[in-house]
Amino acid sequence: MVRIRTACATLALMGATVAVAAVPAGAAPVAARAATQATACPTGWGSLPKTDTSGTIAPVKDVRTGRHTCFDRMVIDVPGGGSDVGYSVRYVDRLYQDGSGREIPVAGGAVLEVRVAAPAYDPETGAATYPGRVSRPLPGVDLAGYRTFRDTRFAGSFEGETQIGLGVRARLPFRVLQLDGRVIVDVAHSWTGTS
Repeated sequence: MVRIRTACATLALMGATVAVAAVPAGAAPVAARAATQATACPTGWGSLPKTDTSGTIAPVKDVRTGRHTCFDRMVIDVPGGGSDVGYSVRYVDRLYQDGSGREIPVAGGAVLEVRVAAPAYDPETGAATYPGRVSRPLPGVDLAGYRTFRDTRFAGSFEGETQIGLGVRARLPFRVLQLDGRVIVDVAHSWTGTS
């Protein structure tokens, strides 16, 4: 009976050793990093308006979006604008076009009005520098698979400011970054700080 117990204990110990040896050495740290990353999303951005009063005559050339672990991102490219590209980003009940006051419907649970202090036209000739059409989705932007973004609408460019409607899933925290010739709007996937 003692021999059977000893044999079973030996087999169990060998099985445990083989099981541990079968797990790749880097698997535990990767799993720990993944768990840490899932809780490392920023939460302190808030949902209040964000503004910078700088301005430029360098025109908007492109608007693009991207998906990230913790947020969805919109980038407005203003080459030559340097760090002088001002902005105003805020949640609104409805998007109204500057100049005409016409309402532009934007799908989603909440609407961010994104204003960039740069024209979407050449200030000398008036020729469009960005192919957006008023009330239409932003050209080249496909939001399929995004967790937060639901819709984009070009509202036009009036008196040196370009206006965009960004439909999001809900009124979520957002931040605005101003980099060389770019204004970046990040909208978090949640308020809880998890991805």
